[in-house]
Amino acid sequence: MPFPNEALTANEAASVTGVPLKQVHRIIDAGLLAGRVETREGSRVIIGSGLVGLRVAYLTAEILTLEARRRVVSRVIRQNGVEAVQEQAVRIDLEPIASDVENGLSALAKAKAMVAVDKDVLGGTPCITGTRVPVHDIGDMLTNGDSPAAILDAYPQLSAEQISLAAVYAQAYPRRGRPPVRSSKRKSAPKSTRTLRLEGLPTAS
Repeated sequence: MPFPNEALTANEAASVTGVPLKQVHRIIDAGLLAGRVETREGSRVIIGSGLVGLRVAYLTAEILTLEARRRVVSRVIRQNGVEAVQEQAVRIDLEPIASDVENGLSALAKAKAMVAVDKDVLGGTPCITGTRVPVHDIGDMLTNGDSPAAILDAYPQLSAEQISLAAVYAQAYPRRGRPPVRSSKRKSAPKSTRTLRLEGLPTAS
């Protein structure tokens, strides 16, 4: 499977890959995504196979040394679309990881398409299309522990999918002047096995 060919900000990458934002920056700062990070308009952007490399770097944090992770991620980035990489006794299957990233990208695209910004509606506050419901309000409610069912009761004009996608949007595009919504995707620590497969790893969806 060819890896995604996208360029995402750190917030977008965190939303798509399920890697906490703080860890995204730590992985970049450690130089694990060399050649796949650029600065555009003052923001760091992760490009293409760097997204799969980012998730691999995160999932292997507890089972490989920093240098071993650097070697693995470098091979992931250079050999775009490779099915697996081997580091000593550890084999990492990449197809399910790339699939998770693709699913995350699809969810982000749907979330973006679901949101409308109209200066005549709440002064241009991003709202769920066809409503006057601010998308970040729904994201905040989920982060604060409100269940999707409770939100549906409060906002019957929304669908379950819209509520789910609101969390994706709020994490990828934080409300200005406020910290990003924390992801609920994590997650138990990755398991250490001789071969890392999807069923042994936290999911990105």
